[in-house]
Amino acid sequence: MEWREVIEHPSLQDLPFKIETNAEGYIMMVAAKNKHREFQIRIAAWFQSHGEENRAIVECNIQTSDGVKIADVAWRSAEFPGRNKYNDPYQESPEVIVEVISPSNSERARKHKMALYFERGAREVWFCGDDGDMRFFDSRGELERSVMFKEFPVRIDIDA
Repeated sequence: MEWREVIEHPSLQDLPFKIETNAEGYIMMVAAKNKHREFQIRIAAWFQSHGEENRAIVECNIQTSDGVKIADVAWRSAEFPGRNKYNDPYQESPEVIVEVISPSNSERARKHKMALYFERGAREVWFCGDDGDMRFFDSRGELERSVMFKEFPVRIDIDA
């Protein structure tokens, strides 16, 4: 299925799942837990509260060489919409991608998705663990903290 067909299909509206496609156009659904969504909201809120230039996108769809992938949270620069409008899916990755992971996400799957985002132009990819611990990467490997957002916390506490 083409992405336009997926997002416009009546039976796929308002599902409690995140929908992605693979390279063959097959639909893949992932159920997100409330804890997962809480991390998404906290991360997006942090981006939104740190200056006018910080623009968060939740569940951002990005065309990759392995189908359309949905980033849990993305940060885009002020210039990004000028290059990409509000296309569905974006052909270019926003500058920062954040994936909230769960114990069922394999390291192999995370690395694959990260490579897809870098292939589309992401500058950094972050992973938020189920425990709130953050890991930051650029195309060369793991970073101690984000280079683009040095003040971003290395741990998200959703119980605070």
